Amino acid sequence: MNKPFLKLGVPKGSLEDSTISLFERAGWKIRKHTRNYFPDINDDDISVSLCRAQEMSGYVRDGVLDVGLTGMDWILEREDQDNIVKVSDLVYSKTSNRPCRWVLAVAGDSPYHKPEDLAGKRIATELEQVTRRYFQSRNVPVDVYYSWGATEAKVVEGLADGIVEVTETGTTIRAHGLRIIDEVLITNTVLIANKEAWNDPVRRQKIEQIDLLLQGALRAEALVCLKMNAPAASLNRILDLLPSLNSPTVPPLRDDKWLSLETVVNTSLVRDLIPQLREAGAEGIIEYALNKVI
Repeated sequence: MNKPFLKLGVPKGSLEDSTISLFERAGWKIRKHTRNYFPDINDDDISVSLCRAQEMSGYVRDGVLDVGLTGMDWILEREDQDNIVKVSDLVYSKTSNRPCRWVLAVAGDSPYHKPEDLAGKRIATELEQVTRRYFQSRNVPVDVYYSWGATEAKVVEGLADGIVEVTETGTTIRAHGLRIIDEVLITNTVLIANKEAWNDPVRRQKIEQIDLLLQGALRAEALVCLKMNAPAASLNRILDLLPSLNSPTVPPLRDDKWLSLETVVNTSLVRDLIPQLREAGAEGIIEYALNKVI
């Protein structure tokens, strides 16, 4: 067995399960243990550590880890990018493959409608330094203090006049009776590497392999493959309906009156596309999911 030469950090917490699932679709199976933070992985070249996303950039910066996944928000919060290479954006989260937003929110019935209305007020957030810089850039003096969790409840309980909190859709914030009045930061998960590891050809090749396959797995989330039989006489009509990455595959069948078609399409189109294909004469339509699209 080879000794691992690449130290990988996987974010513990809200991104943990989705990150492990993403790696599995990319080809790496990470198996957690109940009593430690060092999971197994089916790659002798890699060792894995679980750590908080908030701490990841510090570990990568200092060389404790060679590469890791964390939010761009936590890199900006720590302002420790000097020894870090941002390899790529990995736009995914706990529940969807889209960026998250840090927003400024207040009580729904409050008199505050813009950041300037909060001058002299108390703001609760986990993203303390970014929030301070946000208000300083607008010359709005506020009292920013760290929230250890349940941030939305701080306004409801009268402990803060406003909050800066992360959200995807705003549903949870609205459910607490709060109103979003501004967007502070758009963030997503990024793959980062220590500069020393990035400049080492062996480790860099492994990091680039990880990035390539993670990106392929993310791309595949929004795509499916459609396979069908089609009358040769209806080919042009069916092809006009079919989007594809490049061009559909159209091999002949034993019966020269029929053809086989295979193409990759966005999942959002399939619901409307299949009835149209059926009406155009396609038969035996099969839809299946993809692990990676490179």
